[in-house]
Amino acid sequence: MANMKINKKDLVQLLGQWSQEFELFVPSRDGDNPRFLPWDGKDTGFLDWYRNTVIPPKSTMLPPVEEMFRFQKEKGKVQLEAPSADSKRRLLFGIRPCDANAMTLLDKNFEDGYEDPYYFNRRKNTLLVGLACTRPYDSCFCTSMGGSPSDASKVDIMLTDIGEQFLVEAVTDAGKDLIAKTGGLEEATEADAARAEESRKAAERKVTRKVDTSDITERLRASFEDKEFWEKTAAKCVSCGICTFLCPTCYCFFINDETNKQCGVRCKGWDSCAFSCYTRMPMENPRSEKWKRVRQKMAHKYEYYPMTYGVMACTGCGRCIRNCPVNWDITQVIKSVPAKARVESK
Repeated sequence: MANMKINKKDLVQLLGQWSQEFELFVPSRDGDNPRFLPWDGKDTGFLDWYRNTVIPPKSTMLPPVEEMFRFQKEKGKVQLEAPSADSKRRLLFGIRPCDANAMTLLDKNFEDGYEDPYYFNRRKNTLLVGLACTRPYDSCFCTSMGGSPSDASKVDIMLTDIGEQFLVEAVTDAGKDLIAKTGGLEEATEADAARAEESRKAAERKVTRKVDTSDITERLRASFEDKEFWEKTAAKCVSCGICTFLCPTCYCFFINDETNKQCGVRCKGWDSCAFSCYTRMPMENPRSEKWKRVRQKMAHKYEYYPMTYGVMACTGCGRCIRNCPVNWDITQVIKSVPAKARVESK
């Protein structure tokens, strides 16, 4: 299928068409925390301010709090009532390449061994329409993680800014099917393709933060017992959890029962390895010291996840750098992990 294009002024009509078939999510202002929310049917003003959302689009697949089921005790028996499966067809419009990549990383976890129905009821019914990045933040480092501001490999359709228009590229079969039945598109020319390529190159040149992760797994493994290094690294961390809540690849959750006499509801919600109560056992917290929790976060992303799935659990989106209240910089930590361990003598 040939690439298409659309005038920016016609974007409302395009989204209007798609909203007839899908529950349509777009980048939306939500106080100081922009996130993906259902489209209001008219506003495309996000094109003027949108660089990336603060709340990652994982929240549309993995809600911060979610009901798993309700239960009722009657005559010595327990009755369970599961919520209706969320099987609405969804379309996320404007997702950045780093966040689309993060979705594939979440997929690996939620289908490993047991396919999580709560997550995949949404994920399998969702199309991702990407918007190539043209103004990366100085905290972005996607190119160091194997991505780019215009990587189209993890979306169904990719839009690239070419001035007064967007180049529209159908990537997957689902994307091709949607484009084929979408009106208001024109066939792109060779000149349009050339402008798109220049836009991609210009955006990639703007990603100036670089970090070498080629041997980070080995360095983390060698430094696991280096208490001096990890205490220094964790010194200014305040264990607020912002870096994990805003990370598009973090997926840890708690499960909690809320009861009222003979009935109740079981919920799950976002959790963070930064918290002192994270994974608390009946008798102890296995990571009561802050430096161990910071080590866990780093090791999970750059050692444990690659050991399990063959890829690092980081896309270089930079949210954890931009939003940390004490300016804790994960790229500086990656650079500072020593090549050899300094094991304390016993």
